[in-house]
Amino acid sequence: QAVERSVSPKLSRHSSAISLDSRLFARIEAIQARRDVLAAEEGCSAEDLRLLDRVYKGFVRGGARLVGADRTRLAEIDARLSELGTGFSQNILADERGFVLALGEGDLVGLPGDLRSAMAEAARERGLASDGAKPYALTLSRSIVVPFLTFSDRRDLRESAFRAWIARGENDGPTDNRAVLAEILALRAEKAKLLGYASFAAYKLDDAMAKTPGAVRDLLEQVWVRARERAVADAIALSGLAVAEGGNGPLEPWDWRYFAEKRRKAEFDFDDAEVKPYFELDRMIEAAFDVASRLFGLSFERLAEREAWHPDVRVWRVRNADGAEIATFLGDYFARQSKRSGAWMSALARQHKLDGGQLPVIYNVMNFAKPAAGKPALLSIDDARTLFHEFGHALHGMLSNVTWPSLSGTSVARDFVELPSQLYEHWLTVPEVLDRHARHVVTGEPLPEALLAKMKAARDVNAGFETVEYTASALVDLMLHEASEAPADPLAREAEILAGLDMPREIVMRHRAPHFAHIFSGDGYSAGYYSYLWSEVLDADAFEAFTETGDAFDKTTGEKLLRHVYSAGDSADPAELYTAFRGRMPTTEALLRKRGFAA
Repeated sequence: QAVERSVSPKLSRHSSAISLDSRLFARIEAIQARRDVLAAEEGCSAEDLRLLDRVYKGFVRGGARLVGADRTRLAEIDARLSELGTGFSQNILADERGFVLALGEGDLVGLPGDLRSAMAEAARERGLASDGAKPYALTLSRSIVVPFLTFSDRRDLRESAFRAWIARGENDGPTDNRAVLAEILALRAEKAKLLGYASFAAYKLDDAMAKTPGAVRDLLEQVWVRARERAVADAIALSGLAVAEGGNGPLEPWDWRYFAEKRRKAEFDFDDAEVKPYFELDRMIEAAFDVASRLFGLSFERLAEREAWHPDVRVWRVRNADGAEIATFLGDYFARQSKRSGAWMSALARQHKLDGGQLPVIYNVMNFAKPAAGKPALLSIDDARTLFHEFGHALHGMLSNVTWPSLSGTSVARDFVELPSQLYEHWLTVPEVLDRHARHVVTGEPLPEALLAKMKAARDVNAGFETVEYTASALVDLMLHEASEAPADPLAREAEILAGLDMPREIVMRHRAPHFAHIFSGDGYSAGYYSYLWSEVLDADAFEAFTETGDAFDKTTGEKLLRHVYSAGDSADPAELYTAFRGRMPTTEALLRKRGFAA
């Protein structure tokens, strides 16, 4: 962490030195001025011209047109933002690692066996199980805290866990992020003003598929209205269930997941724990690979002898339909004390065709609960969906087929980058995929049709809650960055925004500002958290291209998807790529149907 704190601002200053190099920009500007000649007379391809446009715009957005003190100030801002983002992330990790609640057997009432095993493993990792009195650890790893909130009968412990979870980055002392995020917002607003934009949101979205804050707000507010209506109705139902079970107080945020699970069991006779034995980690990896094989002709060869950064990491060689090696893929699936929470994809090497070319080296990181020795790793349906999601990102990197590295793989607009990942999630629940891979870990029997039907029926029972907690975060992100002047007190502004939305009191936004790593640990999703929903509009519409054919693995549609999405990188504008695949731009109807909000 000390190295990261030291190196991050140095890398930022190095990047600024390039983007603010006046001689280099003069060369690029001269080439940009000859763009039409390059296209008409010198044989530059559409991808070459796309690269030129992206490089030119990148330099302009990086401050190349600034002069004097403004240039110096921009470099200072970027270096400081890099330093602050690193500190923000490390503060969250410190709070997550710093919280642990040692529990005994009597504290685990209601918890399923796999969660108990994960908590026992967490206790062993932390040296808490040596005396045997309290051999379980409640930690703030998402793979532990969320199921604990869902299943624990101990309301007092649910409250303790929830309060610790939402207080990350807001605990006073050296890990408190409130001053950090206030400075980040102020510097971002100053940066946008230097570059000639009305707000940081306007600056970020100018380079996105959405283009303007207004377009983002329109989408979020359209979904918010439907989602809030559902959540309010659900809160009434859950409150009634709580009273029926002897509750004597109002429904609180730490009660929602617990009673939503009880409601799901009561109304749909569905228990998420029932399906876990059918979603064993190795089988789900095989399922993700199988879908890639059927859609794109890929094959995966495990390289058991290949070492990586931890013994848990697995390595595969990836080949295309012709048998040619196209990528190396690594999977790091289990939570560790030293890992930050969440799930992500990244690249050790990006694909390109320059100087003999480069095959991509892509990795996925998850934080699934590691089972006890000799036990299988069982996933919830949400965990399995996460695995498919991140593997969709990985395929975007591995299938890339472009010339220029800066246009490769996931180097696309932030609100387009989630399309390949979110789209890939759809294949998890395709019946033939489940029949082939969702097999009971002990008996080998396929997931029963009756249980599958219950799972699908119960899928939308918590859609209001999930959409409200996400959309609230996206709207807060947008509005914090939409102001021309940064708020002096970001948490007061957060509260004001939520009050204006009439946020249901029983729900807390998914990421409160002090631990909103997506938007404050770096620049990636700042003013861009909406991207998941924007991409969901795309993915819902895109999957219907397959369902309209009656075949989830339709060959022609799969070939178009590969050519215009998964292999295309940033070789064309996202709207052009999507239209080339689908024949038109998407509409929101498929999204509303998918979320169960259709009128």
